[in-house]
Amino acid sequence: MTAWVRYSSVAFVLSLLSFFSIYNISFFQPKPAPWLATGTQNDPVDIGATSTLIPYAKTTSASTASPSKIIVVGKLEKEDTSWVGNDLPDWQNAIYTVDNLDASLHTPMNKGRESIAYLTYIIDHYDLLPDIIVFLHSHRDGEKKAWHVDNEKHDNVQLVKDLKLDYVKQKGYVNLRCGLTPGCSGEVQPFRDPPSTHFQVEKEIPAVWKELFANDDVPREIGVACCAQFAVMKRQVLARTKEDYQRYRQWVMNTKLPDHLSGRVMEFLWHIIFGMEAKQYDLRSPYK
Repeated sequence: MTAWVRYSSVAFVLSLLSFFSIYNISFFQPKPAPWLATGTQNDPVDIGATSTLIPYAKTTSASTASPSKIIVVGKLEKEDTSWVGNDLPDWQNAIYTVDNLDASLHTPMNKGRESIAYLTYIIDHYDLLPDIIVFLHSHRDGEKKAWHVDNEKHDNVQLVKDLKLDYVKQKGYVNLRCGLTPGCSGEVQPFRDPPSTHFQVEKEIPAVWKELFANDDVPREIGVACCAQFAVMKRQVLARTKEDYQRYRQWVMNTKLPDHLSGRVMEFLWHIIFGMEAKQYDLRSPYK
């Protein structure tokens, strides 16, 4: 074989190898698995938003998936809240003890009545919230403690069972009391003239508002049915940052206002925190 023939044969083989190498690179690169997030080095991927492998943190359930609905309660250690799990078994629950730091779910301190438990739950679970959250007091029923529950026996179990979840989904936030008093019809008037001599919440609202919301847009009237039992959708909670809720809880912990008054101030601000108008007019029943 002449040198020219040998050279031509080698060149032909090299050309074939080059062609198949390019073909393989172009057409047989492995495709990414459809369940993996895609993106470039400059495109951040929100894994937490789609993953189902992150356990639902700090709940009383062993489930590893975020539930669709949960009941959140703040309680004293001596109070019996077994009714939540026993009588509402189709709901997840997170029951925070406010006066025992050794409890499996507990608040940093006992202050601000139910508000410290509500805020602690949101902070603890901000990235893994269920679709619907119902915030309740620790008492089940009875006219003396649960006078504000709108059914014949003043029964929180029946209240939850009667709740129209589709209505909650539509509204985003629903106060669980339908009664007009106390609280509605603009009960809180921070700039009342002359000032109220017995309703201290009004006097405190302007300063608290500025500290919590970092602005001076204090409403002339605030009206919402009492008594800090409500249902809220995840989307409404997430409309504010986790840092916002941490700031609200820090105010509850640091304020010099007495426990009952700081809790009462928060009672008139929950609906605003969750994106509602300051004065609530829509009191249609959220119940079946």
